[in-house]
Amino acid sequence: MTAFASRRGGRDDVEWDWDLRSVNGRGLDLRLRLPDGIEGLEAGVRAALQARLARGSVSLALRLSRSAGEGGFGIDEAQLDRVLHALEQVQQRAFALGVTLGQPTAADVLLQKGVVIAAPASADEGLLAALLQDLDGLLDDFVAAREGEGAALEGLLSNQIASIESLVDESQRLADARKDDSAEALRAALRRVAESVPDVDEGRLAQELALIAVKADVTEELDRLRAHVAQGRALIADPKPAGRRLDFLLQEFNREANTLLSKSGSAALTRIGLDLKAAIDQMREQVQNVE
Repeated sequence: MTAFASRRGGRDDVEWDWDLRSVNGRGLDLRLRLPDGIEGLEAGVRAALQARLARGSVSLALRLSRSAGEGGFGIDEAQLDRVLHALEQVQQRAFALGVTLGQPTAADVLLQKGVVIAAPASADEGLLAALLQDLDGLLDDFVAAREGEGAALEGLLSNQIASIESLVDESQRLADARKDDSAEALRAALRRVAESVPDVDEGRLAQELALIAVKADVTEELDRLRAHVAQGRALIADPKPAGRRLDFLLQEFNREANTLLSKSGSAALTRIGLDLKAAIDQMREQVQNVE
């Protein structure tokens, strides 16, 4: 979701500059810096962005300026009065304290914030339409930049899902190899208990050992992980926005990996489980970039 686009345009005596950029975000967070005095501008800009973007922390700035010599500046008389009143208070206070101050010039006053203002652009009824039309071109450039990043991310995510699938296959191999050892360990445990406690109910004991074996079985977890891998590939190939769905799917990946670790029962399977969790976390970081 990281992208950037800028655009410059103009109409009659008005010129403008757009700046649009985005970084990762779970939802669509719009931050707008727009000039005042153009009725309907913010609503129109928000609607245009929401129609084209679904995710990301998006910042848009618009700067307007009037062409030189077109009377594009004026004086905010209320602000001027406030500045002059403040200067008078400063002079009086300085005089009371015996401090001599130089007299401010007109240029000094004009430099005070808010005294000189741009002429309101809202007088031009066609300006809003021109700005929104130009915004469409800006969004075309921005979406193209996002699509370029998305193509690179698609390859990266495909490689990561393949790595996860490989670790699931390795987990299956280790789990299958563990079955014979586990069965022999359970039989050995049954013999030891029977020898040490002659009157033990062997049927009940066999049931308890079978229950332990069922709780240690990871077949369901591995089956679900394979199903998640297939779903992940489908989402990556889907041209529609899939970032949120991939984020949720990776939560399910992580849940199954945690269960696999809790049932591992062997150092080799634990190591693979940890590698699997690391691969899932790496993919989850990249998914934050996906719209």
